[in-house]
Amino acid sequence: MILEFIRRFMYGRYGNDELNHFLMIVGLFCAAIWSFIRSDIFSIFVLLIIGFCYYRMFSRNIAKRQAENQRFLSWYMPQKENISNAFFRFKDRKEHKYFKCKCCKTYLRVPRGKGKISIHCPNCGNEFVKKT
Repeated sequence: MILEFIRRFMYGRYGNDELNHFLMIVGLFCAAIWSFIRSDIFSIFVLLIIGFCYYRMFSRNIAKRQAENQRFLSWYMPQKENISNAFFRFKDRKEHKYFKCKCCKTYLRVPRGKGKISIHCPNCGNEFVKKT
């Protein structure tokens, strides 16, 4: 009965997406910080973030919410990929060494302990010598 009410209430509304997930995590993180700081301005900031999440979730303007989410994803996905690549490079640091190509900024992976080697970038064709 309650589930049917929620289902009918949410019909035609936007719901949850990646931007809402991100804002909820930021809001909860800020609420945790607020529990130590206890500032009125900070509590208003937390309420605004969580209120904006609910506004987006219950909105009937689906096209506008999708456009907002798409703009967010166009910024967020490269950041997320950079962080995961950095984590992978950190885990792989004992077996391989990473160099950044000066021309195209691509990371190149070479095995450690080979001495001075000539590294050829497959992306742009740039060649440089580095010690591994």
